[in-house]
Amino acid sequence: MDLLRFITAGSVDDGKSTLIGRLLYDSKSILADQLEALEKQSKNREDGEIDLALLTDGLRAEREQGITIDVAYKYFSTPKRKFIIADAPGHIQYTRNMVTGASNANLIIILVDARNGVVEQTRRHSIIASLLNIPHVVVAINKMDLVDYSQDRYNNIVIDYAEVARTLGLKDVTYLPISALKGDNIVERSTAISWYDGPALLDVLENIEIDHDIDLRRGRLSVQYVIRPQTEELHDYRGYAGKIASGTYKKGETVTVLPSGQTSRIRSIEVGGAAVQEAFAPQSVILQLEDDIDISRGDLLVSGEELPRVEQEFDVLLCWMDSKTLAPGNKYLVQLGSRTVRGMVKEIEYKLDVNTLEKLPAPEQAGLNDIVKATIRTASPLPFDRYADLPVGGGAILIDETSYVTVGACMVQ
Repeated sequence: MDLLRFITAGSVDDGKSTLIGRLLYDSKSILADQLEALEKQSKNREDGEIDLALLTDGLRAEREQGITIDVAYKYFSTPKRKFIIADAPGHIQYTRNMVTGASNANLIIILVDARNGVVEQTRRHSIIASLLNIPHVVVAINKMDLVDYSQDRYNNIVIDYAEVARTLGLKDVTYLPISALKGDNIVERSTAISWYDGPALLDVLENIEIDHDIDLRRGRLSVQYVIRPQTEELHDYRGYAGKIASGTYKKGETVTVLPSGQTSRIRSIEVGGAAVQEAFAPQSVILQLEDDIDISRGDLLVSGEELPRVEQEFDVLLCWMDSKTLAPGNKYLVQLGSRTVRGMVKEIEYKLDVNTLEKLPAPEQAGLNDIVKATIRTASPLPFDRYADLPVGGGAILIDETSYVTVGACMVQ
């Protein structure tokens, strides 16, 4: 059974937490004790209904204010597929949390309030989905019950968002009219929206094709740990453990070690303690090579003919995620895969207007949630792919050296 990771995004009060709660509730994925606790916490509601948003709004501040602050993860499964849901905050000041949750998603559900239509946060989250190369987009037009299930209102929002999708190059976009509060088109088709003849949300999630989302041609394995027991029984054992980010690895195949550029052949492959002839993304493996060469944590084992670039200076599209401003000359730790090197933001080329996608003149500094084109220089060579070509090989983060807090998400250009 395969696994679908998806994230919900949208503006404040668009109903993201309620949507997830409804999805879990109607698909009978809530345990009895969870349901009992939910009923107790919802007892003060005037309408007597269960507040499904409480399933994901776990922080005290979230429940007091009725908003989502941090990314909340929920897990459930159906007979067809397993799911990991990330409920992202809608407030602008928490956009950085949304970027974190979206970084490894197969699909994004962008909620649009039927009363308000496409707003600034809709565009902002759509831009992030585009920058992160999220393959599948579901535009869920929520609160249809508050506009009398108007087909005209739905069609107008579809037309507005289609222009956003065209501008951003979003290819696989699905539109759904829903009411998370009432349960319309969440798990079952709604009788209240008779003019809509498409699938319900759960049908889309269960049947969306994700097999082609993983690149199986270009092998990228970032070494996380070198296994060297040095016992009498395993005196010469030297294994390189890590998760295959993309591609396939076969016994006897030649691999290139980056950034050194040395090559060797695969002597053996282990998956879950068992020897196999072949392994592929996203499996975690141990590789043994025929030659004893210098390989340590952070090195990249590459299979296939297309090698990454290895450079000390490169351009990135950077989403700044810290309250302290970013200025040229600032130094950070740059992490890509399991490799971490010291680096510096050399210059800022331009700032991206999230509403118009216009490239604004280079600012002197970048603030929280700004998206800028920047040049980064590292202290030592870093192997990478263009994010647009291979996201797993071109997504880096900037880390504050003093606090070890992630301050920036980078898409290598």
